[in-house]
This record gives sequence, structure tokens and C-alpha cells, in this order.
Amino acid sequence: MLEGRRLLITGVLTEDSLAFGIASAALDLGAEVVLTSFGRRMRITGRAARALPGEVDVLELDVTDVDQLAALAEEMKSRWGRIDGLLHSIAGATPDAVGENFLATTASSAASCFEVSAFSLKSLAVALLPLMEGEAGGSVVGLDLDASVAYKRYDWMGVAKAGLEATARYLALYLGPRGVRVNLVAAGPSLTPAATAFDDFSDQLADLWDERAPLGWDVRDAAPIADAACFLLSPLSRGITGEVVRVDGGFHAVAF
Repeated sequence: MLEGRRLLITGVLTEDSLAFGIASAALDLGAEVVLTSFGRRMRITGRAARALPGEVDVLELDVTDVDQLAALAEEMKSRWGRIDGLLHSIAGATPDAVGENFLATTASSAASCFEVSAFSLKSLAVALLPLMEGEAGGSVVGLDLDASVAYKRYDWMGVAKAGLEATARYLALYLGPRGVRVNLVAAGPSLTPAATAFDDFSDQLADLWDERAPLGWDVRDAAPIADAACFLLSPLSRGITGEVVRVDGGFHAVAF
């Protein structure tokens, strides 16, 4: 499904990262993959990369730094000439923006959360657009948590996810005529490094999903999410853009 496709994947931290599962599945399906990481996380990402089923380089990227975005685009142009797709798996919030601090969060903290978690989708897509546009087509896929409802403790990260969904729709509007499609995968809860920041929040979500999802839900199994992302990164999804694909065992579709 991804034979010969060249993909840039962000957000791999450890082998428990959803992005790791997607990178592993993409390699198994024939893709070439390059990862990005940032600062002190580079070493951790490098260790995870060595566990992937193929040789994968890790490039440094602070997605809020326009110079690093430009340097990444130049590196990928030099390396491959073009890329066929990218995975956006980037999010971040200061401690005062989550954890039931919603009413006390400062504007600067909320803005930082939005820039890192939502605006970065636009920044990354635009930086790499010249390497994806054209008849061959390109695919931008982002990881999401369903933003149609509010979650206690998720707070401004939830607002940022709503912004991510809107950003994806507008990117789909403006990048479609240039041959690039943009979609999100709204995943059910998983035992990822990011989830550990929310402690009992993650445990409660996992229990709730397992109880209510018609298909059931295993927080330790990233394969359904990886398969959906790989489909969206493949030519098989060539007629799909602006979508939020919910991979949550059907949780979103039932009231109880």
C-alpha cells in the first residue's frame, strides 16, 4: 500500500508512541521514513528509531522555529527531491493549561498550547508543500482526540484540538487545488508517553472506552490507529480530504 512512498513522521518519542506504531506499519508496507525530534528528546527518539523494522534517520525540528522548518524542507529536498506524505503528531501545553486549570489559564499559555498543537499543522504543511504538490499528490495526516466534547483535565489542549480540526479543514480547502489532501485520525485513548501526563484521566478514559465502545478498545494496541493513518497516507485515500476519521471502536457513535 505504501511501496515506494516517502514519508516524514513527527512525534516518535518511545516505542509506545502512536507515531512509532505508524512509522513501523509504514515501513512494513514498503515506505521510506524519516523521523523528526527536538532538543533533549533527540536521543530518546534515536533509541526508538533503532527498534523500527528498517534504517531510519532522525532530523531535528522545533516546529515553532521558522528557520528549522526551512532547513528541514531543504534537507528533504536534497535527500529525496519530493515527499509523498507527512504525519503530524505534535502537541504540547504548559502545566497551567491542563489539569482542571481552565479558568485560571493565562492567555499566553493558551496561545502557546495552540501554536504547538494546532498552528504547527499549518506550519509544517506549508513548509513542505513545495515537495508534495503536483499531480503525484501528497497527504498530510494529523493525530487528534475527538474535540466535539469537553474532557475534564484536558482543558486548553482540548481547545487546541478543536483548533487542529478547523486548521485541517482550512488546509484541505487551500491545499486541495495543489494536489495535497489533509485528514486527521481521532484516536481512542492509548498508553502513550503523552497520556502519562494525565494520570487518572487516562485511566478513566481507558475504562470508559472499554466499557462503551461497540467494538471494544485496547489501549495497548496501536495497530488500528496505525492502519488508518497508513491508509490516509496511501494513494488509496486519493479522494478523501478534510476528514476526521474516528478510530475509537465506535465509542463516539453511542450514548451508553
